[in-house]
Amino acid sequence: MDRSALRSITYGLYVITVKAGSHQNGQIANTVFQVSSEPPIIAVGINRQNYSYGLIRESKNFVISVLSKEAPLSLVGLFGFKSGRDVDKLGQVKYEVTSKGIPYLIENSLAYFELEVLKEIEVSTHNIFIGRLTDAVVLKKGEPMTYAYYHQLKNGTTPKTAPTFVKEMEV
Repeated sequence: MDRSALRSITYGLYVITVKAGSHQNGQIANTVFQVSSEPPIIAVGINRQNYSYGLIRESKNFVISVLSKEAPLSLVGLFGFKSGRDVDKLGQVKYEVTSKGIPYLIENSLAYFELEVLKEIEVSTHNIFIGRLTDAVVLKKGEPMTYAYYHQLKNGTTPKTAPTFVKEMEV
């Protein structure tokens, strides 16, 4: 089986942020999709090993920041390859907060979506959080970064906790 075929499925690249009590964090996600338009429902896949997973379960809210094509690899590295248990990721970027106090990226981000968790589904190593859209803001016009662009033109790699990680494809 050629598991590299899975890379032909289209994805974006997003930063998922969350605040629970005095703790906040962010992480990269590529598995984000709109489930319905009325009401607007969006789902995101989060690895249960990630620090953000527990914070989302606790707070029942999260934000999705849509990364622009121009976002630097260092930003993807910060949110995709470092743990919020060890590093204050948001302390290293410019962000603002929604009316619910959830951070969202203001640089290298085209838009953000604030969601309230409606349901959680366990799937292998990940859980899918299904959320109702509570706010959405366009920050600037531009082209979103796709997962294919990240791999092909930016030579990006995939962290082990990503749903698209394939051991034999990474160096």
